Amino acid sequence: MLAVSLDGRLAPAAGGAAQLGGRGDRRVLEEALAWADAVLIGARTLRLHGTTCLIRDPDLLEQRRAQERPEQPTALVVSRSGRFDPALPFFRQPLVRWLLCPAPLPQAPAGFAVLQRLQGRWEQDLEALAVAGLQRLVLLGGAELAATLLAQQQVDALQLTLCPQLLGGAHTWMPLNTVLSPSRWQLLEQRPLEGNELVVHYRRLRD
Repeated sequence: MLAVSLDGRLAPAAGGAAQLGGRGDRRVLEEALAWADAVLIGARTLRLHGTTCLIRDPDLLEQRRAQERPEQPTALVVSRSGRFDPALPFFRQPLVRWLLCPAPLPQAPAGFAVLQRLQGRWEQDLEALAVAGLQRLVLLGGAELAATLLAQQQVDALQLTLCPQLLGGAHTWMPLNTVLSPSRWQLLEQRPLEGNELVVHYRRLRD
């Protein structure tokens, strides 16, 4: 799930955190978080933003409580090093944090409840997360992580909020030299939002 510019960028050409998406996109985002068991966050995205998105709408929080689920989905941070500034506001947010890391670390770094070793192929890694009870995942960024999952065909659905901006530059969410064939994706929804934004939701068709 991503908010992107009309030319498919996640961040300005110079880099840094993009401020894409308005109030309508925020509601769509929180609905996805309410559905999810966990969210996937790339290390660079976390360092740039300092926090992750939380569910704030009272009706969605009550929905999760009624389902006897935690108020917030688990945050799964994907990092090669596992090194983060402990002063990041992320570590004070009211949620459970897991670190997904390919490196053999002796234990989970401070601030993370669980250390999960990545095996190198997302198909196996997602199966391991499902066994651990985290089956419904929402990807919050960034571009490198999104591109890797798409390239390995491990994205079941695309939900994009198209924002009326043109950013240019290299910060796209698409893998290089990759074309997503329209015949492999089914359009489930397209809905206008506030601020002339449009959310589109596709599902990947299985063989």
